[in-house]
Amino acid sequence: MPKALFLDRDGVVNVEKNYLHKIEEFELVEGIVEVCRAFQDNGYLIIIVTNQSGISRGYYSEEDFATLSQWMVEHFKTLGIIITHIYHCPHHESIDGVCECRKPEPGMFLEAKKEYDLDMPHSVMIGDNERDIEAAQRAGVGMNILLSTDANQSKANRIIQTLMELV
Repeated sequence: MPKALFLDRDGVVNVEKNYLHKIEEFELVEGIVEVCRAFQDNGYLIIIVTNQSGISRGYYSEEDFATLSQWMVEHFKTLGIIITHIYHCPHHESIDGVCECRKPEPGMFLEAKKEYDLDMPHSVMIGDNERDIEAAQRAGVGMNILLSTDANQSKANRIIQTLMELV
């Protein structure tokens, strides 16, 4: 069974910019390439799980998200990193009601588990918000890492201030 490195997108893969949907605004978080390469070299699949309520809110379209995602996959490929899949939740509870995919719900993780027959206890999640950690834990991800410069407590197994701490 393969194991996965699950990554939140905004704030972990790319620098947090509210409702990012334009390629020209995409900026990698320092250390993400090195982290992905290290995990990939150790046999992990790279899977992104991202809440994208900007779609439901009408700030950008599914097509805009797909265009940026495809560009991101191709960009990482030029760096020698294969992003296996990008799962996203386009919903927002105040607009669409409750769904199974919006973190802290575990739906995106469970879909990945099913689709790739993942070894969840030996998989890893890196998120920048407690809802990322909660969703991963609810899906059975064994190691959960919170990337935060100001958190001093978390349900995560580990808190880091920079991704370079993992390399």
